[in-house]
Amino acid sequence: MRALVTWLLLLVSVASATAHESRLRIGAIDAVLTVPSDIAKPPVALLIAGSGSTDHDGNGPQLKPATLKKLSEQLVARGIATLRYDKRGAGEWKKEFGRPEDFRFKDYVGDATALIEYLRGSGKFAHVAVVGHSEGGLVAILAAQRVPIDRLVLLATAARKQGDLLKAQLEKQLPPDKFAPIGKAIDDIMAGQIVNPPPAGLAIAPAMQPAIASAFTEDPIDPMKKITGLVLIVAGGRDHQLARLDFLALTTADFAAKSLWQPDMNHLLVDVTDAADDMASYNEPERSLDPDLIDAVAGFISQK
Repeated sequence: MRALVTWLLLLVSVASATAHESRLRIGAIDAVLTVPSDIAKPPVALLIAGSGSTDHDGNGPQLKPATLKKLSEQLVARGIATLRYDKRGAGEWKKEFGRPEDFRFKDYVGDATALIEYLRGSGKFAHVAVVGHSEGGLVAILAAQRVPIDRLVLLATAARKQGDLLKAQLEKQLPPDKFAPIGKAIDDIMAGQIVNPPPAGLAIAPAMQPAIASAFTEDPIDPMKKITGLVLIVAGGRDHQLARLDFLALTTADFAAKSLWQPDMNHLLVDVTDAADDMASYNEPERSLDPDLIDAVAGFISQK
């Protein structure tokens, strides 16, 4: 079924010498489509945000790095249209989404799939790329199992299940006696058990644990091996959320993939000098993205 598309604020769409921007509603998903002016049929990139209640700019309630907004601006300046969207949970939870406790990770994948189908069905674009950042990379990998895409770009994407990744992150941050009950609770949630009450330091309400388990247990590697299209994998050496092994595991899963390792780039795709600079960047929307990353992604999407 073709996604129902409602054009919002059509009369106040932003038009300039370089781009035309419109707000869309595709099903229940609010999105922003930005198309370069004076290009009859540009390529288009669907930008998928990382974890949390993230909006179409790549901002959440506390952290506002504007990662997707900056990426969109750079791609549009290079002749590539973009579609970015508010994830479920960004802003108000809509009644169309059902009860929050009934959410499953496959719903994220379904949202991305519907947006890809909209772009492909519009006939307005030369080809469709999907760009996933962080958890958005996992969504992109899984969406590629459902619908054809022409290019797949994975930015700062984990090669591990999210539950295992969270355990690894917490184990580095916490003393052993604090980590032990949290690690066990994560294992139990991944196994489908309800942990009630959850241990101190793991704020996952029992009612939401099945939803979280559906995210914690998705394995990116097996579906990654099934992708036959063009793939670009990009990661950075100052990403404190991921390890270089994630980058290597993804590239090993697809030997044909192109890859780029940026030693000074962090999880938000900006260059940083040290841990303090890294943390500061999470609320610095004016900080520019790594220029080599932009060139690599734009070149990859634009290639015929």
